[in-house]
Amino acid sequence: MRIIGGAKGGRRLVEWEDSAIRPMRDFVRGALFNIVADFVPGAAFLDLFCGTGSVGLEALSRGARSCTFVDRSSEACAIVRRNLDALDFLSVGEVVEGDCPEVIDRLARVGRRFDLVFAGPPYHRELVPGILDRLADGRLLAADPVVIAEIHELESLAPRFGELELVDHRRYGDNQLFFFRLGTDGAHDDEEAVSA
Repeated sequence: MRIIGGAKGGRRLVEWEDSAIRPMRDFVRGALFNIVADFVPGAAFLDLFCGTGSVGLEALSRGARSCTFVDRSSEACAIVRRNLDALDFLSVGEVVEGDCPEVIDRLARVGRRFDLVFAGPPYHRELVPGILDRLADGRLLAADPVVIAEIHELESLAPRFGELELVDHRRYGDNQLFFFRLGTDGAHDDEEAVSA
């Protein structure tokens, strides 16, 4: 596993050989960041269920101003810290150990705001709808956010969660990526919906 693009492109990441950790494959991560490329520079990024942190680290490499990594596993959080250190990102990366729903509420209470949010929980546990419901009140979101959810090809998501509406949907092998934004005019199935 490696960083694909940006300032640290090509750098290898520390991995964890635990079967519960499912890092996003390089080609899916590359496709994701091609879609949201215009939103990443200068963004505050939130990586939920971060695992080894490959998505948030990619965001930092591509110019995000900060990334908060959240995972309930102390081992995963330790790997993220090692990767932040190896890539000289300790000053712009924050690692929070805890259950994602609780951490979302805690961050919202202290007034944190994020431009980009990625949620890639373990497959087949129906965790994404609850996360999107929590994000839908907008307390944690900046003025023009993009919220991305990764689920298995056999799972599904509603097109709307409160003020969050589906604007794009992509399938890559057994991965699905769903892109949500606030206050849109409805769902679209093209890249313009995200990059506009």
